[in-house]
Amino acid sequence: MTVIERLTLRAEGVGDGLVFARVLPGETVEGTAVEGRVAQPRIVTPSPQRVAAPCRHYKACGGCALMHASDGFVADWKLGVVRQALIAQGLDAPLRPVLTSPPGSRRRATLTGRRLKSGALVGFHGRASDTVTPVPDCRLLDPALLAALPAMEALVLEGGSRKAEVRLTATLFLQGVEIAVEGGKPLDTALRLSLPRIAGQHRLARLSWNGEVLAQEEPPVLAMGRARVSPPPGAFLQATPQGEAALLDAVREAVGPARQVLDLFAGCGTFALPLAETAEVHAVEAAAPMLAALDRGWRGASGLKRVTTEARDLFRRPLLPDELARFQAVVLDPPRAGAEAQVAELAHAAVPVIAHVSCNPVSFARDARTLVNAGYRLDWVQVVDQFRWSAHVELAARFHRN
Repeated sequence: MTVIERLTLRAEGVGDGLVFARVLPGETVEGTAVEGRVAQPRIVTPSPQRVAAPCRHYKACGGCALMHASDGFVADWKLGVVRQALIAQGLDAPLRPVLTSPPGSRRRATLTGRRLKSGALVGFHGRASDTVTPVPDCRLLDPALLAALPAMEALVLEGGSRKAEVRLTATLFLQGVEIAVEGGKPLDTALRLSLPRIAGQHRLARLSWNGEVLAQEEPPVLAMGRARVSPPPGAFLQATPQGEAALLDAVREAVGPARQVLDLFAGCGTFALPLAETAEVHAVEAAAPMLAALDRGWRGASGLKRVTTEARDLFRRPLLPDELARFQAVVLDPPRAGAEAQVAELAHAAVPVIAHVSCNPVSFARDARTLVNAGYRLDWVQVVDQFRWSAHVELAARFHRN
């Protein structure tokens, strides 16, 4: 028998040099290890923080990692992940209480489809497995995405291959659900006729196949402040409306009264467009189609200040100090790898305020160390849990320099 000492960043337990799935610190467990990992441990002495998972798919599905833990435990653990990342860099900052998205609020998710002899299978992979588990009663997804599962199955059956999996990114827009399919069969005349017919039967807002739009009555849109934005098919968006709102509130607070704002890794305008209600914004993003969507949204809105855009790879060509000097505040929202090259330039530019959004506490802490060494102060960190029951941690933070 083994006592679980701690959880890894993937929310797996560690004890006696072994890794255990879906356990909690302090629990006594036993089970058979395969290559150092116990996939199905038996809980001998459960933690007081252990709860019955509210989803019937939990045992087979790999979409959630912490549904067996109380909400209080998960919030404290995620705060601890951020705290330990900061401590590892010799940093400290006030951590605000976690803001958690409710069940059934995921408006964007990527599912896997597989064509079978008997039909089609759509769902999430099992944990550490290539088995696909159907999730018709998923507790994470917005009901509108669950209602689109038959459409996904029909698309996989029509255009999937039994030799490869299909990725289906489903996004809920104001007009309904978009499905962006990757990995399907190459389009031919028959598929160009049949796939739009399926989209129409299921009233999809948009259907794209390997990057090509096959069906839409009008461009699907999302509200970003006063603007209405139609992102390109499958584009990155915040996973829940509640999570997006929490991050935006934190960014607005961090930026404060700044009138010239730079938004780096701007995407389709999640922060740039709402900030344009009070400030002129320059938005920089590598993906030109996302910037085009941002620009159309700005031009179609009323009452916004000037928004300019720039397509630029910030990993290879970060903005330099002389380019940064005219801004009173910078919003930084990089991917998981962080923004090491750009932060190095920010450290020399002395921009008064930086609002840093991150989906990786480790890379955030590394970049925060660079800013603090350059004379910035880390004022606070707001942890946002929009990937409920997962090991994923997001945050927003404010840095200022006198």
